[in-house]
Amino acid sequence: MKKRVLALLLVVAMVAGIFSGCGKKGPVKINILRDQFNLAGGVDEAQLKKVQDAINEYIKDKIGVEVSIKEVSSGEYAEKAGNAVVNKEVNLLWTAAWQEGKIQTGALVQNDLVYDISDLLKDTALYRSMDLSQWEATKYNGKNYFVPVYKDNVEGYDLMYRKELVDKYNFDVTKVTKLADLETFLAACKNDGLKYPMLLQKGAMFWRFYIDSFDFFTGEAESNFVAVDRATNKVVLTLDTPQYKEYCDLIAKWRTAGYVHEDEYTKVVTDTTTQEKTWGVSWWTDTPNNAEANSRYNQEVVINPITNRWAHSTSALGSCYCVTANCSKEQAKACIDFLGLLYTDKTLADLFTYGIKGEDYDLNADGQVEKKGEKYNHSMWESVSATIITPEKGSPANFADAYRQFNGSAKTSSAAGFRFNSSPVAAEYAACKALFAEYGFILETGGVAEAEVATKIADYKKALEGAGLNKVIEEFSKQYEAWKK
Repeated sequence: MKKRVLALLLVVAMVAGIFSGCGKKGPVKINILRDQFNLAGGVDEAQLKKVQDAINEYIKDKIGVEVSIKEVSSGEYAEKAGNAVVNKEVNLLWTAAWQEGKIQTGALVQNDLVYDISDLLKDTALYRSMDLSQWEATKYNGKNYFVPVYKDNVEGYDLMYRKELVDKYNFDVTKVTKLADLETFLAACKNDGLKYPMLLQKGAMFWRFYIDSFDFFTGEAESNFVAVDRATNKVVLTLDTPQYKEYCDLIAKWRTAGYVHEDEYTKVVTDTTTQEKTWGVSWWTDTPNNAEANSRYNQEVVINPITNRWAHSTSALGSCYCVTANCSKEQAKACIDFLGLLYTDKTLADLFTYGIKGEDYDLNADGQVEKKGEKYNHSMWESVSATIITPEKGSPANFADAYRQFNGSAKTSSAAGFRFNSSPVAAEYAACKALFAEYGFILETGGVAEAEVATKIADYKKALEGAGLNKVIEEFSKQYEAWKK
């Protein structure tokens, strides 16, 4: 009888153990894909794996999530990330309104490649980590698809000079109020044998340098042919404006003079050229912590504004995350939980951005980060919220408040909140944007001789018209005028 009772108890214990085991769920696994901007030698996979393991060890008892992180060097990111999204290889993606191809924020929404997280955000640590205006500013069609990185979420541009050259030439950067004022500095750089007196970073810069004249509300260089003219509050074809010819003429002139190198329009310039001493002046997106450029580019720079700062439809999407549409609801929630912890937990924020303390960075006497930057190196602007991360060396003591003040003091565009629905002219709009590489890019990066600029602009306009430009502009205008009402 005793044996029977013991046997029965053993069976009961085994069954209870089986059912209790069934109740224990493992962590939800998500794949994260990031852009690597800061490592000249490319991604160090061994150190990335070490950081990933440290993150998973830290979060395992906090949220039921396990992350697998992949990074792609910046020059290849748009293409490879786009393929990864289409092939359903990623759950949490870093992107931006200015990114190209499939991962541009508008393209992700239009092509149904991004998850509507509106309901998942409710009553979460992530939602509470930012004020309502951030969530409203990043909506598409009244829905939340993107999680903005809380950084400098307004847009303005500066000129960035190598300090040793500013000192050498005794150049007063504050007297540069328009691009043409740079020419004495550029001439000195050319005479000193610099390869890139004006480094455009292979960027077609009209839509950035002329932000005071136009709201380029599409948020992409390929469609900078259309914008809202701030003076008239009307949709215009920028190719017809004097500002566009002025810029293309200037860049062509600088190419002839040797101030702009052919590496720009042939795209030989790399994202780490700014870390070299081959250039004189370049551009910089204005932030509350412009001193960050010194560590990013491994040399001292002098930064001075060339435009005002503007709050507009894409400014809060200059760096953001999205949950991809292929996610299950469980995976989508895991992405939100991970970002919620990332945006509210300083230890995780520092680990995700800077890597492992003692290996990838140290803290100085002021408690600020000094990067070592050889194997793992990210920046706050493309990683986490400025309100939680440990600031880098040279940052203001009131780092978080500086970002809040910076965002709150910008001008607000009349077109802020407008998003163009390209569906009615999808084919024509795509065809027009495809012409940018052949015409707009080379016009804006010095690939056209001075004497041929006007002809090339006319050819560009004719090609656009052949692709359906008039229909596109008409649709833009119709939607914008309706939105204004």
